Amino acid sequence: MKRRDMLRTAVGAATVLAAAAEASASQPKKSGSGHGIFDVVVIGAGVFGVWTAEHLLRAGRSVLLLDAWGPGHSRATSGGETRLIRMSYGANELYTRWTMRSLDEWKALAKDSGEPIFNRTGVLRMGPAGHPYITDSEKTLKALGVPFEHLDAAALARRFPQIGMEQLGAGLFEPDSGVLLARRGIQAAAERCSTRGASVLVDAALPPSGGGELRELSTASGARYRGKQFVFACGPWLPKLFPALLGKLITVPRAEVFFLGLPGGDRRFAAPDMPGWIDETSDTYGTPDIEYRGFKVGIDPPRAPFDPDTAVRVVSEESIARMRAYVRKRFPGLADAPVVETRVCQYEETASGDFLIDRHPGFSNVWIAGGGSGHGFKLGPSVGEYVAERVLTGDAPDPRFAIATHQRGARRAVD
Repeated sequence: MKRRDMLRTAVGAATVLAAAAEASASQPKKSGSGHGIFDVVVIGAGVFGVWTAEHLLRAGRSVLLLDAWGPGHSRATSGGETRLIRMSYGANELYTRWTMRSLDEWKALAKDSGEPIFNRTGVLRMGPAGHPYITDSEKTLKALGVPFEHLDAAALARRFPQIGMEQLGAGLFEPDSGVLLARRGIQAAAERCSTRGASVLVDAALPPSGGGELRELSTASGARYRGKQFVFACGPWLPKLFPALLGKLITVPRAEVFFLGLPGGDRRFAAPDMPGWIDETSDTYGTPDIEYRGFKVGIDPPRAPFDPDTAVRVVSEESIARMRAYVRKRFPGLADAPVVETRVCQYEETASGDFLIDRHPGFSNVWIAGGGSGHGFKLGPSVGEYVAERVLTGDAPDPRFAIATHQRGARRAVD
């Protein structure tokens, strides 16, 4: 089934369920095991949810994958056009290993789907000479056998003359990293889950009540879905579904992205001349021109509460001015480039930057997977594998992911 047909079917199924909720209450769509109860119900078809579903399917489990608006929708943290995938994580070896594993999975998905999900543009992390994150990353990459190049100031300027060198003294270039097509990747992953037997439906989960063992999930349409286990991977909606548990552990910052139109015929800011990039002097990042959409600049505005349901997703004049000032300094060849597209989105953040993956303390068969903290998209395949293992084995998570650890608070250690 083509992806557009799968998604159309999912929307149609949700409409039917809304109209006949009473009939579906005790008899959800038959799972692959032939029973009216799913082995696992996964709530949220973002990157953590679809890859959790994928790994559960590989283990032979029947899966319902449920999302309020559908895979890759416009309000999703996992929506949008592009995301970086890079191996540099300072001294955090676990995340580098997970990214290596995830890149193989993204490449396999691209091959299976026929979609250009991974673009090998290389990724450049640039900053002052001796920047500790760059230095620590180089040590980790060397230890794990990941190819990289260290560029001093002269080599950086020579290699990438389109980059303004103010405050820069070193660069870490990963030639095998690059850019993922986010929305298309999510939809391709959801389609593959569907073809492998998962039920992929569009409906909004309601917060579970009570405690002990959760037997069924109620939704906004009036339907109820029975499951043996449940995984909530709802990104910025997790604090809304579980306010008492997660309201102070996961915050939802606003993010703004700009796409600048290149001068006609000028490919200095497109691959292969321009890689994906991260600027340690300003916590700014971006991608080269991908599929002729423009040069991407991601720059976080001042922190303010952001509601993923109701927020107006329009950039402000102040943000445009801030972006312009940055581009004049770092990419002077684009100082007067037109803004051809903008996007206002969000991410969900923990204090430490580590993910939050744990069993709900009030339900024996409910797991929570979230807190992507702005770096989680590329790691979706590894996170999904990890969550699926916890669900299947019941093993406790690594302490860095546990709810109790996040409750103690932490300094941001992962970027």
